[in-house]
Amino acid sequence: MSAPVDVTQQTFKSEVIESDIPVIVDFWATWCGPCKKLSPILDEVAQQFDGQVKVAKIDVDAERTLAMMYQVMSMPTVMVFKGGQKVDEFIGLRPKNEIVERVQAHL
Repeated sequence: MSAPVDVTQQTFKSEVIESDIPVIVDFWATWCGPCKKLSPILDEVAQQFDGQVKVAKIDVDAERTLAMMYQVMSMPTVMVFKGGQKVDEFIGLRPKNEIVERVQAHL
């Protein structure tokens, strides 16, 4: 069973850019209500696509440089990386079925 991984500036390259599988990157904050609602949905997505997709979580308060690098202005911001490139992005809470469709488009 695949669980989301916490990513820092030091691990971003190895966990996201160099990943062999698509990576869903969740930019979140502890004070963000919609982030708290999105987190269990992403946990389910990580389990559903175990071995096919990785879910990475980035705390924007702890990792301000990464948030600035990817121009994260609102939370949650979710990006999908494939082959080291950003291939999709959405902002705000979304239903699981929409997230699943977006993930499947990149498998």
